[in-house]
Amino acid sequence: MTGGRPGAPAPEAEVAAALHDVAGINGFFAVRVGGPDTGWQPIDRAYAGGLSHLVAAVAARHRSEELRVAVSIAHLGHAARLWSPVLACAVLHGIVPELSALQHSDRDATLRLPRAAGRYAAPLPRLADQLHDAVVTGRLEVLRAGLPAKVAPRLLDGNSASALVEAGRAVLVARPEARGRLVPLVERLLSTGRLAGTGTITGDDLSFRRRSCCLYYRAPAGAMCGDCGLADRP
Repeated sequence: MTGGRPGAPAPEAEVAAALHDVAGINGFFAVRVGGPDTGWQPIDRAYAGGLSHLVAAVAARHRSEELRVAVSIAHLGHAARLWSPVLACAVLHGIVPELSALQHSDRDATLRLPRAAGRYAAPLPRLADQLHDAVVTGRLEVLRAGLPAKVAPRLLDGNSASALVEAGRAVLVARPEARGRLVPLVERLLSTGRLAGTGTITGDDLSFRRRSCCLYYRAPAGAMCGDCGLADRP
């Protein structure tokens, strides 16, 4: 892990190196840094349009005619692309990437930063507040207002929690030595802000049971997910 005064800006090279490292965990952890400016739009503009190209792609892929199903699945996938690199950089490198300049691809779900920026992570419990502010308050609450179909707010919060825990599970598998830093942070996040009350960790592997449902089961070929809050209901 890198080190620096909590909350202080981290050097661009350190942030870029952290993002490059965690991108190797899986595709949800990848954020492009730099490169050509064409083909990207500011994330707030994409949010104002409700991530419409992603929603349309999800609807076509899952053959769903119910717009709120496509909206929820697209929201869940985007939440995973936010939580994954932010959580991994904080746990593995002690850096919280800055997302204010984040850009979204015009073609697919890819994210980009024109340049790497971030701050050194604070210790718990402040780190949980840092990450909640970066991902939930700073990004997902902005997206919520632009979604093209009405979806229950607590369902969206459950999507965010599910994406967070799944990101944690991926880090735990790839870097098991980080367990001591990772698990307490995920647990604290699940009691923070909009994530509070969304679900419960049920195992040492960060298995999770959410209290809501992402609606994937309503797609023609869909099913209940492993953490679905409906799974035990009659």
